[in-house]
Amino acid sequence: MITRKSHTILFSLIGLILMPPSACGRVASVHHSKFDPSKIIVAADGSGDYKTIQGAINSLPDSSASPRMIFIKKGTYSEKLYIEKNNIIFQGEDREKTIIIASIARDEWRCGHKDDWGVATMNIGANDITLRDITITNNFGFDYTERKIWCETDTSSSREKVLRKDGHQMALRTMNMATRLKAVNCRFRSFGGDTVSPWEIYNGMWYFKDCIMEGGVDFYCPRGWAWAENCEFISHTGPAAIWHDGSGSKDSKTVLVNCRFKGYDGFLLGRYHREAQFYLINCLFAKNMKDTPIYRVPTNNIINWGDRIYYYNCHREGGNDFSWYKNNLP
Repeated sequence: MITRKSHTILFSLIGLILMPPSACGRVASVHHSKFDPSKIIVAADGSGDYKTIQGAINSLPDSSASPRMIFIKKGTYSEKLYIEKNNIIFQGEDREKTIIIASIARDEWRCGHKDDWGVATMNIGANDITLRDITITNNFGFDYTERKIWCETDTSSSREKVLRKDGHQMALRTMNMATRLKAVNCRFRSFGGDTVSPWEIYNGMWYFKDCIMEGGVDFYCPRGWAWAENCEFISHTGPAAIWHDGSGSKDSKTVLVNCRFKGYDGFLLGRYHREAQFYLINCLFAKNMKDTPIYRVPTNNIINWGDRIYYYNCHREGGNDFSWYKNNLP
């Protein structure tokens, strides 16, 4: 039975993540759709206000005290998005048919750039962003063809680098202290690692509900406070599906409730190499998951707060549960 203390932990977290957006300055006038004055419509076929999502973003004032909606009609949008304006709702028409796609290998990007800004299909550097009914894909690994690049920033003896099919390929990456991201009924896809990378160790608050995430190593890797509810995780490759960095605060945690995990034969659940805290509640693991607990990677990082990995009512398809995910809420 979940204790009163456990309830307090779980619901205090969701309260934090669902914190109402703070005021972001005075309300400025915005361009409104001729079809619906409350939203901007993006349609690849030209039937909306803009043909591109980035064009719609660029049309907005830098700040607003209330959310602005960008409605994205069904279609495939071959765009890399840069979101630097707060308080925007991105509402897709249909998750499976509203697709934002780009092909980016992080290894290649970092050869010509000083940081990760631009490394993902969707790059978020703003607060209070909401995503609904959208698929966001980094298709580098899915469409992989082996090739070599010349990397000026590589410090090894040879600057020639072979891009890997299973290298880091981010569909979503937050930066610049962004926080309060919400994603509902979205799909995040890549073949490689770090597919969903909401990173902000001190103030990061992330909420995912009814989403599908898929990729390689550490493909769901939040930093800070994260809540994932009724989500599906699909491992294509790599030694872990989930990862957490809670080094900014002892209270930081990643909570996964009513989530499902599946993948290649012998896929591994999770790992960490920084301060971390995992809660898995009512989760279901595929029968072919490897009998390996969430583990600490050998690291020179100092781990002061111990191994904090907690489970409640988690099971494996077909029965024969592994002992390491028995109930152990603190």
